[in-house]
Amino acid sequence: MPIDQPVVLTVAQARVLGSLIEKEVTTPDYYPLSLNALMNACNQRSNREPVTDLDEDTVRMGLHGLEDKGLAGRARSSDGRVTKYEHWLGEAFNFTRAETALICVLLLRGPQTPGELRGRTERMHRFDELTDVTAVLQKLMEREPPLVAVLPRQPGTKESRYAHLLSGPIDAASFAAPLVYAPASGEGGVDPDRLARLETEMAELRNAMSGAGPTAPAGYAPSSSAGLDSPRMARLEAEMTELRKEMAALRAKVDDLFA
Repeated sequence: MPIDQPVVLTVAQARVLGSLIEKEVTTPDYYPLSLNALMNACNQRSNREPVTDLDEDTVRMGLHGLEDKGLAGRARSSDGRVTKYEHWLGEAFNFTRAETALICVLLLRGPQTPGELRGRTERMHRFDELTDVTAVLQKLMEREPPLVAVLPRQPGTKESRYAHLLSGPIDAASFAAPLVYAPASGEGGVDPDRLARLETEMAELRNAMSGAGPTAPAGYAPSSSAGLDSPRMARLEAEMTELRKEMAALRAKVDDLFA
């Protein structure tokens, strides 16, 4: 039945719903989805932001919540031995194909610009012009209750981003500043000076062990116990390995934020 009240989905429910919508259009031969196929769709590495690792119980609970809201549940036409699941977005909102595609990608990938939405909905619906995307977004914003909101433009960006409202109102202030990853206190943030110090100390130790003269920069004073200090070398190597892991993890998070 049509929904005329605000819908508030959990993160898991939004991912489950978006995955069901996507797979109906992109892989119709395998739709409706079994629980295992749906879990894989929710956790796939491509076309998902952020990537999740939902377990079977979480997906099942998400389905129960969507069923209570009249948005998804057991496939009504399924006659096999394996229970399969489908979405009921058409009944709930009477969306056009264009509206369905936009809502689906917003559910799966979060706030996006019209340009990003145009490219990412290509497999579900082709928008010939960017203005076609903004026109459909405007219709979704004008619904009662509204299903999409435009976010404040971030400094240094040319386009505004749009977000769905199926998970409740958007805190616009949280999107006003550019996304920057900052490790929390105690998380072991990466300090470039720390890496330089470790590399200098490592070079000094290696030179001492090989009998060469020190190559440390001016002003660096090696400890009097440097010499052939194998335990110290092992400690430094372990610390540098850990630091490089931290740097790799940080780069991955930054890449995810700005991909």
